Amino acid sequence: MADALLGPAEIRELAARLGVAPTKKLGQNFLHDPNTIRRIVNAAGLRPDDVALEVGPGLGSLTLGLVGAVAHVHAVEIDPKLAAALPATVTAPHLTVHPADAMRVKAADFDPAPTMLVANLPYNVAVPVVLSLLAELPTLRGGLVMVQKEVADRLTAGPGSKVYGVPSVKLAWYAEAKPAGKVPPAVFWPVPNVDSGLVAFTCRTPPMGDIDRSQVFAVVDAAFAQRRKTLRAALAGWAGGPDRAEKVLVAAGISPQARGESLTVGQFAAIAAAAKLSGVGGKLSASGKQPEEVDS
Repeated sequence: MADALLGPAEIRELAARLGVAPTKKLGQNFLHDPNTIRRIVNAAGLRPDDVALEVGPGLGSLTLGLVGAVAHVHAVEIDPKLAAALPATVTAPHLTVHPADAMRVKAADFDPAPTMLVANLPYNVAVPVVLSLLAELPTLRGGLVMVQKEVADRLTAGPGSKVYGVPSVKLAWYAEAKPAGKVPPAVFWPVPNVDSGLVAFTCRTPPMGDIDRSQVFAVVDAAFAQRRKTLRAALAGWAGGPDRAEKVLVAAGISPQARGESLTVGQFAAIAAAAKLSGVGGKLSASGKQPEEVDS
């Protein structure tokens, strides 16, 4: 390791020296347990030649663990004060700090290109950050992220599960994900009122890669916007009517009476492919929902 890992006393001393107080707005809960850091680094399955991408390094706890395990670390930090202080805490020549919003970074911002995403993600933006980075960085081969336990359950849920939904399907488009353990609140400062969970994922070629991702995601959003309804009804707004939705579903080999929570990502892709062949499919509004949708 380039520097010793940070414990509770070091975290508080560093924060005081920098005049930093964790903010709820940025979802800041600083990790201060060296054993948890080692556990994350080990569970990530990193190789010595990997280029790790860390989002929200904060005071540098996990960053210190990563620089000793990979060839290069990119740390994306939205808080300018923390971004400026990180190189003094993690004195490694193979660390690049990016003072930026992880939702706005581009592949061209990173040299060398990231191969693994390893991060303790802010709870309030965890899902959009993961999906945005997977869409933007095709060089990623996998990763391990720590998120709120409830979010971890959703991201790794399979069809038929009560918590299977939009995040589950969209992550499955990019990768095979699995739970990698629970993390207690006591290893953070300040202590959150929920458990955290680790999600490990391995990237793969999307199912039916000739179908545009946005077309598949439009079907997913429509199906789960009214998840208690049958797909024939839930996809009516997207397809231009329940009869047209039924025609597409039958063409895709899926029962019109099925519900979105029972479908795999491959089946959602099959619906998008059938819709493309028959010229069916609405456009998403700026909010990410079909203009005709109502919650029910």
